Parts: sequence; structure tokens; C-alpha cells
Amino acid sequence: QVQLVESGGGLVQAGGSLRLSCAASGRTFSSVTMGWFRQAPGKEREFVARSGRFGATVYADSVKGRFTVSRDNAKSTIYLQMNNLKPEDTAVYYCAASQRITIQANGYDYWGQGTQVTVSS
Repeated sequence: QVQLVESGGGLVQAGGSLRLSCAASGRTFSSVTMGWFRQAPGKEREFVARSGRFGATVYADSVKGRFTVSRDNAKSTIYLQMNNLKPEDTAVYYCAASQRITIQANGYDYWGQGTQVTVSS
């Protein structure tokens, strides 16, 4: 069992930055893949970024070059640094944990409660 708690969301103007954090407890953090997803109103949940057990990262094309995912295994925490934010980045952001190496939402076993990110134009 893994419990995940996100923080760091908020309201920011276009071009601004935010850093999301996701603290994990329970199962050994270093043994799981951690992912970030987001869901905008009326849209399906979509993959944003992933950090593998050894730190290998994968990004959605829409955020590549603007977002950076990192993990601190000692603190059992994953981060999502979001720069040059755009109005289309507005969504609820979720962190998730998986025992698989995947970017598919249905491959993740544990989810946080989500944190709202709103980017104004």
C-alpha cells in the first residue's frame, strides 16, 4: 500500500512557474515508478511525466522543455517543476505510483487526491 499527498498547486499567470510535490508513505518509495497526470474539466486524464525507479524520465510532448520531474528517494518525495506555464496547463494534477514501467494511467495502482493548477492568461 502507498499513500500519496500532493501539494503546491495554485493560481499563476501565464509564463509563471509552480512546483508540485508529492509525498509518499507506505511501500518502499525507491522501488516504484512515479508519475504525474492531469485532468482538465471535460477531458480525460492525461499523462504528464514519469520518473522511473532509477530516475529515468519521460515527458508528454506538450510539456517537454517546460516541466521537469525529479524524485528524492531519501524523502520519499517526487516533484514536478513547471515553468513557462500556459492557460492550457490548467487542470487538477495527480501523482501516482506503479510497480510497472508505464505511462498509461490504468497501469498505476495508487493515486493522490490531486492539486489544482490554474493558469490565467
